[in-house]
Amino acid sequence: MTTSAQAPGVYVTERPSGVRTIVGAGTTTAAFLGYTSTADHENPDQALPPFTEAERVVPQRVRGWKEFADRYSIAALAAQLKRSEQVPETETEEEKKKRLREVHRLERCLVLAEAVYGFFANGGTEAYIVGFLKPEDAVGETALGGDADLRTGLDGLLTVREVAMVAVPSLWDMTVALPADGSRPEPDEPVGKTLIGRVVQHCVTMRNRVGIFEPPDGKTPGQVESFVNTGLPSSGDDAAFTTFYHPWLRTPGVDGIQRTAPPCGHIAGAWARTDIERGVFKAPANLNLRGVLALRSPLTDGDQGRLNPLGVNCLRVFPGQGTLVWGARTRSTDRDWVYLNVRRLVSFLAESIRLSSTWAVFEPNDERLWATLRHSVSSFLTDQWRQGALFGRTPEEAFLVKCDRDTNPQTSVDQGKVTCDIWVAPVRPAEFVHFTITQITGQPGGTG
Repeated sequence: MTTSAQAPGVYVTERPSGVRTIVGAGTTTAAFLGYTSTADHENPDQALPPFTEAERVVPQRVRGWKEFADRYSIAALAAQLKRSEQVPETETEEEKKKRLREVHRLERCLVLAEAVYGFFANGGTEAYIVGFLKPEDAVGETALGGDADLRTGLDGLLTVREVAMVAVPSLWDMTVALPADGSRPEPDEPVGKTLIGRVVQHCVTMRNRVGIFEPPDGKTPGQVESFVNTGLPSSGDDAAFTTFYHPWLRTPGVDGIQRTAPPCGHIAGAWARTDIERGVFKAPANLNLRGVLALRSPLTDGDQGRLNPLGVNCLRVFPGQGTLVWGARTRSTDRDWVYLNVRRLVSFLAESIRLSSTWAVFEPNDERLWATLRHSVSSFLTDQWRQGALFGRTPEEAFLVKCDRDTNPQTSVDQGKVTCDIWVAPVRPAEFVHFTITQITGQPGGTG
C-alpha cells in the first residue's frame, strides 16, 4: 500500500513481508463419548436450555462444567436418581426390579458427568460431547463408530480437528445391557476390547489425538497385567495412540453422593493443564489430581514395577502430596513411541505444519516454494527448540528440514507433489533419576 505525501509529516507504508508463519495447533480439547438422557423434570430457570435428543447424539462443544450441567440435565437427572432410590412402603418384586433397573440407568448417565467434571476441575477448558441415548442398552462397535453423514459416534468427530484426546467414560457400561431383573451386570471384557480397538482406529486415522482408557474397575495389579497382555496390541500405531490408567477413583459426586468413577476425565484435564502451563512436550505426570477423595485400590512400588513396563500408567498416593499421576507412557514398546509426550509432540508438530501450510496448495512448484517451506518450518521448529520441546544444544542438533531438488525430483514435480522431509529430536522424560552418594569417612591428618 502506497501513501502519497501531500503535506509535511511522517508517513508509514505497509508492505507484506512474504514470510509464512506456522502457528501451533491446539492440544487441550477433549472429546467424551458416553450415555446421556433427557430428564423428566427440567429446570426452566437454568441459564442454558438442555440439548434435545437430536442434538445430544452429535458432537456438542462445552466450555465449562456449568454449561455442560445445564445442557445435559445433570441436576434433573440427579434429582430423578434420588427419587428412584427411595423405596416405597409397599413394593412388589416386579416393581423393585423395575425401580433398580431405573436406578442403574440413571447412574450410567452420571458416569459421563463425573468424567467431564474431572476434566474441567483438573484444568480442561473445552470439550466435545457425543451422546448415546439409551443407557439401558449396550453399544456395539458399529454404533460406537457412528455415521459420518449423520455426525454420530466417533465418525462425528472426523470433522472436529481440534480434538486432541478421546475418552469413553461409559465404555465398560456399554459392553452389556441392563438385565430386566434389576441386577448390576459385570462388564464384558472381550466386547470392551473391541470398543477400545474402534476408538484407537479413529485416533490412528486422525493422527492428532490419543485415546485414554482404563481397565474395568476392581482389578488387582495381577489381573490388570493379564488384561493388557491379552488381545491388546503393544506395538505399531495402535499401541502408540493408546494409553491406560489404573486404578479407578472415588469422587465426591456431581450430586454430592460419593461414587466410583473412571479416571479418564481427570487424566484428560491433567493433560490439558500440563499443555497450558508447560507445553505438550512435557510428560503429563507427577501431577496432583483434583476432585479425588481416594483411589479404589492404592498401589505399591512393586505393583507399579509390574505395570509400568506394560504401558499402564499408575495413579499413586504419596504422604503429603495427594493423588498423583505417576506415569506417562503409551502402550507401545517401540522405542520411538514409548513416551506419551513424544507421541503427542510429534502429532502436534505435524498438525501445526499441516494446518499452517495450506497456502502452498496450487503455488508454483519451484525453488521459491521449497525455500519458503524450509524457512517456515525451520522457524517454527526453532521456536519449539527454544521452548524446550526438542533435544540439542543448537537448532542444528535438534532438527533438520530438507525441501529441495533431492526431495522433489522432476517426476514428483510433474505429479504436482511437494515433499518436505523433517527430522526432530524430541525430549524424553527422566523416569528414573539415580543419585550416587559417597560418604567421606575420614580426613587426612595434619603434619608438622
